[in-house]
Amino acid sequence: MLYLVATPIGDVNEMSLQALDVLKKTEDLIVESTKESSRLLKHFGISCKKYHTLNEHTAPEDLPALVQLCHEKDVALLTDAGTPGFCDPGSELVRLCRKKNIAIRSILGPSSLMGILSLSGAYLREFYFRGFLPAETEARQRALKDLSAEKKPIILMDTPYRLKKTIADLIQFFPQRHTLLAINLSQPSEVHLEGLPQDIQKELVYKNIEKAEFILVIYEKR
Repeated sequence: MLYLVATPIGDVNEMSLQALDVLKKTEDLIVESTKESSRLLKHFGISCKKYHTLNEHTAPEDLPALVQLCHEKDVALLTDAGTPGFCDPGSELVRLCRKKNIAIRSILGPSSLMGILSLSGAYLREFYFRGFLPAETEARQRALKDLSAEKKPIILMDTPYRLKKTIADLIQFFPQRHTLLAINLSQPSEVHLEGLPQDIQKELVYKNIEKAEFILVIYEKR
């Protein structure tokens, strides 16, 4: 069986009791980063496990061995933060396990997506989740141009060092759209900035925030 174990996105105490039970009983862990996962387990006093790595550097030919492992044993899949398989290379492992009829169970937990939606204060019955934009400039510009025609609320996220670039992109493509930016969710340094993109840019400069974990929603304010 493959367990999809959600891990904290900020405060380590977000870890669910169910997730801890699964990690205590599974000997094999498939992780994004051995360093991050071992630190998490050490915090909760969970003994050393057998680590197998799955991240953006994993070659396709390495996946069958991980699938076979899930067939033979109970295995937990962890990302560095949040839910495995969501904007995460683990999704391919889930697909292959399902194709082989290997049992899969989701151990739910912290979610930046649900966090930003609840913080918006808007009754969002539907939205468009775009997630990570392309890194390459030309492809990124095309994606943003297409998104600018979308009327539904839009959820974007990116790597911490692209925070300033993402806000600059919003100024160019969504100058009159209301935006809520959530930074470092569930951490002591959590910040929410709201307004037009140009207003948020000024706040980032004022607060001297150049890079941080973030997620944002673009929507029409009531």
